[in-house]
Amino acid sequence: MAYEQLIVEVDGSVATVRLNNPSRLNALSPTMTPELMQALEQLAGASAVRAIVLTGDGRGFSAGADLSALQEPYMRGERPQLSLFLKEGYNKLIPLLAETPKPVVAAINGVVAGAGVSLALACDFRVASQEASFSMAFVRIGLIPDAGSCHLLPRTVGMARALELALLSEKVDAARALELGLVNRVVPADRLMEEAHALAGKLAELPTAAIGLTKRMFNEASRLSLAETMNREAEVQDQAAATDDHIEGVMAFLQKRAPSFTGR
Repeated sequence: MAYEQLIVEVDGSVATVRLNNPSRLNALSPTMTPELMQALEQLAGASAVRAIVLTGDGRGFSAGADLSALQEPYMRGERPQLSLFLKEGYNKLIPLLAETPKPVVAAINGVVAGAGVSLALACDFRVASQEASFSMAFVRIGLIPDAGSCHLLPRTVGMARALELALLSEKVDAARALELGLVNRVVPADRLMEEAHALAGKLAELPTAAIGLTKRMFNEASRLSLAETMNREAEVQDQAAATDDHIEGVMAFLQKRAPSFTGR
């Protein structure tokens, strides 16, 4: 379907979702946020789609919140109740992205700031252009990290580095982001989409249900004890074992051939 601030394309088993508001560095506007939620819901339910690439148009991946949407109350001297803004937007979008039962590759093409960092961290893999840069930015306007950053950032880089990134809010280039573990790979700008799609294509050939269940278990395990995790693993393993791809994988192993997974 047509979107105002998104471009969604499907090529074979890989869908590309492109944030399309380059004049504002793809800030998460009141238009883009619900459109992105709608697109993710549709792609999650599309059996033909087995991997997703998320990227941005122009110079930015996402500059975070579109503060122009809150300009009028600020100019009037009001103090907006940001919890309402967050609960209706990011608090729905970020879990939806993180829990999407398909692998998601962020192709980070440029500026990433504020809630845009959360958007990137909610993806399963992050491939960054050498021109990408990261900044938490929240403290610079007197706010705490939101959009899930207080959960996602320490899990990704560790508590000490997360505090450094959040409190100093210094710009981090792509090379430093790789050192910190913010991204999985850094590639030349002209190869970004090629590399991201190659990774997504590789993921799309794997057992999709097992990937979705693995993502779910990793999220659950972060809140459970070892014994509780192992009990849940046993329960969820029955779900994985009931898939066609499990049978195909076992038969391919026994027959000494490459498996041909279908995502079912």
